[in-house]
Amino acid sequence: MITIETLNFSYGKNRPLFKNMDMQLHNAHIYGLLGKNGAGKSTLLKNIAGLVYPQSGHISVLGHDPSKREVSLLQDICFIPEEFHLPSVKSEKYIKTTAGFYPNFDRAYFEELIREFDIPDQQKLSDMSYGQKKKYIIAFGLATKTKLVIMDEPTNGLDIPSKTQFRKIMASTIDEERCVIISTHQVRDLDNLIDAVIVLDEYKIALNASIFELADRLMFKKVSVLSPEVLYAEQTMGGYSAILPNTTGEQSKVDLELLFNALLQQKLEFANVLKPINHE
Repeated sequence: MITIETLNFSYGKNRPLFKNMDMQLHNAHIYGLLGKNGAGKSTLLKNIAGLVYPQSGHISVLGHDPSKREVSLLQDICFIPEEFHLPSVKSEKYIKTTAGFYPNFDRAYFEELIREFDIPDQQKLSDMSYGQKKKYIIAFGLATKTKLVIMDEPTNGLDIPSKTQFRKIMASTIDEERCVIISTHQVRDLDNLIDAVIVLDEYKIALNASIFELADRLMFKKVSVLSPEVLYAEQTMGGYSAILPNTTGEQSKVDLELLFNALLQQKLEFANVLKPINHE
């Protein structure tokens, strides 16, 4: 689906973001893209979508170079940015003028999502609240039925019930032909949704692994006392949330926020532990 080879990108000589980055992403997955503010999450998504171009290296998306902006590729990519504008028109007009760019747009599915999100589609889009606009653009993006869906901070502006709706809808949207990438700094919003995680840190990919591989390799549990085998821990009420090597084969729920903090604070230790499953 997506291959990145020796990608180098910067916003000037003193602002490098990626250095010789390599990564492969596959269809039939929902990837969670994590990283500190300024790590380059949005920029990586824009490189994949062909909205900015690398200084060197190569990106292939569905067999195309996204920087060439070929129609055959653009009609199979839906990019939902964090900041967006909706015009002062009603939904029907927006569909008539925009859906034609996506040959596989599914009007019936779009209307189903509108009902699921409880969006008042009879008013002008510009008059909607920010949360309603966000849900509208997500519904439209999913209804394009593109093979690649890229979402940058999609849960920003959504209230708790809307985030629950979002997770429910996203869980049913993946199929064998589709790849979804969701960038967020709200790690908890991706719980029980993504099946693979990517972490950006210090110009490179610090982690690219499936949730199932992580659960096989690591054990996430609450402990009352820290033992020598604990790889990383954070103090909580009544003890610690800890990460340990999974030596028993028992599956535990991957704590994304704990794992993210561990990767950033103990890079070398976790690089060795995760090296066998870290996919470039």
